[in-house]
Amino acid sequence: MSLAKDKTLRFARQYKLQWEKAQDAWVLLYPEGMVKLTESAGEILKRIDGQHTSTDIISSLQTAFPGADLQQDVTDFLEHAHDKGWITTD
Repeated sequence: MSLAKDKTLRFARQYKLQWEKAQDAWVLLYPEGMVKLTESAGEILKRIDGQHTSTDIISSLQTAFPGADLQQDVTDFLEHAHDKGWITTD
């Protein structure tokens, strides 16, 4: 399913993003467990705050990592996270 670029993104109610010092990584916590995220997944998900759209997140990442063509990879990851139920749209 394709995410609407103009919809704000937030975490689904049962998911919480947090830095896990023991894992030395961002993790996505949920009642049944935890997903250890790659560095790039953490960079994307830490920008989800219920106020920004996927377009905003891509723009923020392109500012943080100039010269990198991130649009398709970020879009694909956000769609994956949405399909997994980690994030929802408002």
